[in-house]
Amino acid sequence: MLSPARLRIALAQINLTVGDFDGNARKILDAAREAHAKGADLLLTPELSLCGYPPEDLLLRPGFIDRCQAMLDWLTKEMAGLDGLHVVVGHAQRTVANLVERVDGTGIPSQAQIWNAASVLLEGRVAYSYAKQELPNNEVFDELRYFRPGDAPCVFDIKGTRVGLIICEDAWHPHAAVQAQLAGAQLILVPNASPYHIEKEDRRENILRHRVLETGMPHVYVNLVGGQDELIFDGSSFAMDRGGETLMRMPQFEEGLDYVELAAGRLLPGKIALQVPTEAKIYTALRMGVADYVNKNGFPGAIIGLSGGVDSALVLAVAVDALGVDKVRAVMMPSRYTVDISWEDAREISERLGVKYDEIPIMPMVDAFEAALACEFAGLKPDATEENIQARVRSTLLMALSNKSGRIVLTTGNKSEMAVGYCTLYGDMAGGFAVIKDISKTLVYRLCAWRNAQPGQPDVIPERILTRAPSAELRENQKDQDSLPPYEVLDGILAGYMEQDQSSDDLIAAGYKPEDVHRVVRLIKLNEYKRQQAPVGIRVTHRAFGRDWRYPITSRFKD
Repeated sequence: MLSPARLRIALAQINLTVGDFDGNARKILDAAREAHAKGADLLLTPELSLCGYPPEDLLLRPGFIDRCQAMLDWLTKEMAGLDGLHVVVGHAQRTVANLVERVDGTGIPSQAQIWNAASVLLEGRVAYSYAKQELPNNEVFDELRYFRPGDAPCVFDIKGTRVGLIICEDAWHPHAAVQAQLAGAQLILVPNASPYHIEKEDRRENILRHRVLETGMPHVYVNLVGGQDELIFDGSSFAMDRGGETLMRMPQFEEGLDYVELAAGRLLPGKIALQVPTEAKIYTALRMGVADYVNKNGFPGAIIGLSGGVDSALVLAVAVDALGVDKVRAVMMPSRYTVDISWEDAREISERLGVKYDEIPIMPMVDAFEAALACEFAGLKPDATEENIQARVRSTLLMALSNKSGRIVLTTGNKSEMAVGYCTLYGDMAGGFAVIKDISKTLVYRLCAWRNAQPGQPDVIPERILTRAPSAELRENQKDQDSLPPYEVLDGILAGYMEQDQSSDDLIAAGYKPEDVHRVVRLIKLNEYKRQQAPVGIRVTHRAFGRDWRYPITSRFKD
């Protein structure tokens, strides 16, 4: 019996945009041409590579599905000259029932009549197609809202090797891979759109190792890269031999085309990207999230309100690294409570990073507001109302600059503050994109320390910003810890309650003071109405405020 010929498989780890059919198709075609020129037999692209992921309610529009089919037809024809190259393309496809419904004119097709599909394009035709069987409906995923699950394997022959095709979530369950194996597969391909969160890449490889060891088949896994609203896709594509060993791994957060070869049923070793520290991964995810949100949405740049504190310092550093110095503007808006070191540190970090920096004192405007409200406030003691006026004046100035320049305002609130409402609605929460919305205060400090340790441009964040006590500077001698538990305590309770679904009793049993636990949990619940009005922001944990966290504002439930 003749052994199968050696297969050369190309993995296209590409940055795609939802709804950019022309741009996405061109990227796929460019990758196919390069792979063909370098002798590849197969090119694997990410899940829904043609339409982008996740398309969300665009899938409910018949015109979106029509456009997807039209671009698949165009791409198929363009592949006609690439002899012998099998190209796996992800796309949304109407089911047979849906097609009949449209022909009969009985109404608009329902979302349950669409497949999350992957097709194999070969020499000008769609040679094979597969419909995703496992549709995730947890965390940030909502695929049951849109897709109908498939139920059949897709196994095809390339140069004597039987190749099975499954999609993303299919690999997290045994059924689809075993089904392909029973249909004769010797190798499994897995196109993915798997969003990043901390330690997600390790989890993916561990899950796939289970599939490999269950079936005894090598798996080749390609993942999307890039930012799509709050989601970041990190790539980290890899190939795993039938013994469960990762023999090839692509870098995180980088586009690229790489190759792996199969000989005599075994994968041959390829390039393996080095692992980097957690802080490096998170910082790079933030940088990619800012770059793609700003650039894909056509903003000419970004504006950041500097306070002289650690949060705005981190956001400024990320923005400059993501967009370049020329596209970032910093504005300091001091009040009577702004201490000298805040002015000095804001000027210093702007100078170190080389950004355009301006100062606009806010007290004349604050005084005007207070004068206008003097009669209404007569006889009432000053409280958070006056503090919030300052924050809202600043947001008005930033948004005015944004309107005039077209640049987007990047907000600087962190996850710890957002959790307990230590932020001002229509004040420091106002803006277009929340860069560190999913970064706890303690992690903010770790990321700043990591950025300062990088060669070439060390210590861009002045040391004093990292060592002074954090303060909103909205009243005399104010410190964050006047209103909140120490951030180490707050972040620990937040991680347990919000990210791990622990109860108050669990947290108290873990050693946190009952008064701290009850206070933080109460504040989390009270401030849901604020968070639901916050701008979209980058997700880096497995449970972020946004798509992951869907709690009612009006609720009397108590643990």
